[in-house]
Amino acid sequence: MSQLPGRSAGKPRLIIVDDSRVMRAAVKKMLGERFDVVAAEDGQKGWDAIRADQSIQVVFTDLSMPEMDGYELLQRIRTCDDPGVAGLPVIIVTGAENDDAARERALELGATDFISKPFNTTDLTARATAHANYQRARKTLEERTTIDTLTGLGNAAFYAARLKQDLAFAARHQHALSVVRFEVDQFNKLFIRAGKEAADHALVEVSRLVARLIRKEDTAARIGVAQFSVTLPTADGAGARVFAERLCRQVREAAISHAGRRLPVTISVGVLSPGTHPGQTTRSVQEEAATVLQAAVSAGGNRVVTDSDLRKAARDRLPSSPEKPEKGAYASPSISVEQALAMLKAGRDKDVAAHAAALREQLAPLLALLEQGVEQGGPH
Repeated sequence: MSQLPGRSAGKPRLIIVDDSRVMRAAVKKMLGERFDVVAAEDGQKGWDAIRADQSIQVVFTDLSMPEMDGYELLQRIRTCDDPGVAGLPVIIVTGAENDDAARERALELGATDFISKPFNTTDLTARATAHANYQRARKTLEERTTIDTLTGLGNAAFYAARLKQDLAFAARHQHALSVVRFEVDQFNKLFIRAGKEAADHALVEVSRLVARLIRKEDTAARIGVAQFSVTLPTADGAGARVFAERLCRQVREAAISHAGRRLPVTISVGVLSPGTHPGQTTRSVQEEAATVLQAAVSAGGNRVVTDSDLRKAARDRLPSSPEKPEKGAYASPSISVEQALAMLKAGRDKDVAAHAAALREQLAPLLALLEQGVEQGGPH
């Protein structure tokens, strides 16, 4: 990518994307002394400018625009294959027509912050300066460190590397290992109602609780906006559940507040104890952990759900319970169905047979559904 011609290189560059000529002119006038302001009249032109100019540090965008609206522009930015574009701060400029539902949708798509019309020069300049400085610092830190700058925990890249190491060690020495994945409940609503500063404060306080609970050999990281993961080497399912329930309780009872206002902070927690075998990957473990976490979220939040809870629920739905693992066996499925199929294709029938009971448990929901279809006279 290249820098657009005709722009000075001395000032931080930002873009205002708005179909109102008056609004674009106002932003240029308010920020022109301190920033190099690029303007675009709709989302498509804004997207073209962002892709063409890697020196843009901050994006301000309206939501309602022709050609491409602010939601689609935000989604394009966040899903861009260029990490520099995908990580840009995007501040949504909201008007009276944008209610809480519109803001929440923007947050879900990855909005960084909001500023409401009408705004004054002081507010707009402060917002632009803060995000431009943060973006510059973030890029520098990403090149030098693996620490999440807000919470002080590890970041997603650091966590993935450590999880890979821990899985390999557990498989080599046949040690137990558990993954605790959690997220702050209703974080988008907290952000909208209390503001970005308060929401960030909540994440920092939750991170402090995690840091106090983990052992030296454990790894904790912030892997999403309000989502975290902790790896517990040598911890089996029972031990990981104790850790998770303690963390859930401490967050609930922490009385987190900001600027004299109590913040209603709770977490949903998923606990996974993956099988310790060489075929296990960081991707499969993180996907399974995300599935268990989603069960906790769907159940209403402020609770702990484990992979064994899900398997028990699946067995209870069957007409007859499948074979249970032998006493002393690991409490989680040791390989996934996809891995089993790949092993069969490679001629490793005996290896797959050793995990027959665990595979049967994973297939329990499907078997129950098929059984239900047969009973109701459905296709079979």
